[in-house]
Amino acid sequence: MKQKIIFDAEDMERALTRMSYEIIEAHRGVKNLALAGILTRGDFIAKRIQKKIEQIEGELIPVGAMDINLYRDDWTKISHQPIVRPSKISFSVDNKKIILVDDVLFTGRTIRAAMDALMDFGRPSIIELAVLVDRGHRELPIQADYKGISVDTRHAETVNVSLVEWDGKDSVFIEQED
Repeated sequence: MKQKIIFDAEDMERALTRMSYEIIEAHRGVKNLALAGILTRGDFIAKRIQKKIEQIEGELIPVGAMDINLYRDDWTKISHQPIVRPSKISFSVDNKKIILVDDVLFTGRTIRAAMDALMDFGRPSIIELAVLVDRGHRELPIQADYKGISVDTRHAETVNVSLVEWDGKDSVFIEQED
């Protein structure tokens, strides 16, 4: 496998800072706003955005974590016995502005599953999407409201996000067959 790094730790830090400011600007503050990270890496990214927003606005917004495995339409292709972890949404989503957070937006199927899962917790007033990487190739009409980077990829390539919290370092790279 050939790897091409497209984002290093500094690039990621800048992108998350910019996204945090964009979220604050779009919502004219943080009133009634909450984040829901899609496990696993989306959860860590959501927590980073939460901290940045707190540094900027001086207010800690709620953040939750969602496991969407049983909501996926392709879960039997991934594994016959998917690993299911608990979702941790400790706040009411009713009438909240919820921003789903994930690492990579590809076909849109993960986000569709996340929206279905979120609806089991209540009825938000609005759902938006923040992703670190938008790589295109949508199968569903879903787009990110906030994104760190857009990259043109071939369908056969893989975009991988490494995070300090899970992988020991921050980077985004594209893998392709030699």
